[in-house]
Amino acid sequence: MPIDPGAQSVLDLIRQLGRPPIHTLTPAEAREASAKSRAILQPEPAEVAEVEDMECPGPRGPIRLRRYRAAGTSAAEKLPCLLYLHGGGWVIGDLDSHDQPCRTLANAARCCVIAVDYRMAPEHLYPAAVEDCAAALRFVAAQAEALRLDPARLAVGGDSAGGNLAAVLAIMSRDGSLPPVGFQMLLYPACDMAAEYPAYQRFTEGLILTDKTMRWFIDHYVPEKARRYEWQASPLRAASLAGTATAYVMTAGYDPLVDEGIAYAKRLEADGVRVTHVHMADQIHAFLTMGKFIPASDLALRHAALSLAHHWAQG
Repeated sequence: MPIDPGAQSVLDLIRQLGRPPIHTLTPAEAREASAKSRAILQPEPAEVAEVEDMECPGPRGPIRLRRYRAAGTSAAEKLPCLLYLHGGGWVIGDLDSHDQPCRTLANAARCCVIAVDYRMAPEHLYPAAVEDCAAALRFVAAQAEALRLDPARLAVGGDSAGGNLAAVLAIMSRDGSLPPVGFQMLLYPACDMAAEYPAYQRFTEGLILTDKTMRWFIDHYVPEKARRYEWQASPLRAASLAGTATAYVMTAGYDPLVDEGIAYAKRLEADGVRVTHVHMADQIHAFLTMGKFIPASDLALRHAALSLAHHWAQG
């Protein structure tokens, strides 16, 4: 399958600029490089009805959140809500890195999106990110009335590392340790920290995310190798996924995470969970935050959002 022309343009631009691979940088340098790339790769953010930066209590102090309400919705309307967890390998990314896709998701699903600025590795190791995201979900459910949300229509979602965290929250919700969620949106998720799937051997160079880069992220997030087999780090290793929320799984063909993402979608189906799996065979990892070069980014985000909206419409 030939790579998407827009995605190829991004890879060509990175080579022309001489940007070093993330795995050769320190976490601080990687964060700086990622922040600089936003203006180059992302389109202008869409207008929404309301944006508010806020905080919720966390296990180690306040957690920053950003709340979006879809364009065209009234201030008094109780909206369904997607708790969104950003990607970035648990090391990079923040509320600003995913501001544009969160706005697109809010408008396309006609909902509220609440983004979570969870603690980053290596300063805060696993399971700090899980703990913060869980605290955010509890807060959103408890404060639904004040936030003008419908507590019966909550969803979790995220891309890459955020997809990993969303899958973990869905299992925790199934097990009763978190409020109920009805939908999990997993966008090219990381599902298994063991990094043993064949895609790690296929994608070793020439991409934004390679096997070396992914191992760099994992080493920073879960340095204790034995803990990588815990399901809260590797949801694909959960004993059962039965009873978890309806799922939307998106995978990208040029991605070291593609095999485990496909395996997760198949596990969900085998365990009786309703799942939609969309495979973008010609796309690279992280293409959803590269919409200025990759028009399919907007299409893919809207498809995910409309699938969520359809789920909510079915009641």
